[in-house]
Amino acid sequence: MTGDPDDPHLCSCRHETRISGGPAVLWVGFRRDSLKWVGPGGEPTWYPSWPTLHRGFCPRCGSQLVSVADGSDMVMVTGFSLDDRSGTDPVGHSHSKEAVPWMAIALAPDPRAPQPDTTSA
Repeated sequence: MTGDPDDPHLCSCRHETRISGGPAVLWVGFRRDSLKWVGPGGEPTWYPSWPTLHRGFCPRCGSQLVSVADGSDMVMVTGFSLDDRSGTDPVGHSHSKEAVPWMAIALAPDPRAPQPDTTSA
């Protein structure tokens, strides 16, 4: 991947937890044109997993790697599949009300959020 990660977030929707087998998936967005497949498996095997969503899985081991919505210029990459995870601390948690009750999440501050004005006295 090249470029800056965008919108790193956890998702605990029923769809994600079933696919991953875990309590949440860490998704990190990148511009679609910044993605280049260089690993030994090459381009993923694509499957439609929702009416407007396609998932890419490693053709060698079956690991879920990416998710792309139809018409989007962004690709969502599973965060822990990245070699360099800098900038991927989750700033949001989609479907947090569906998360297992024993999971406690501390989110990173969102660098895109408005910052308080500290210059006023």
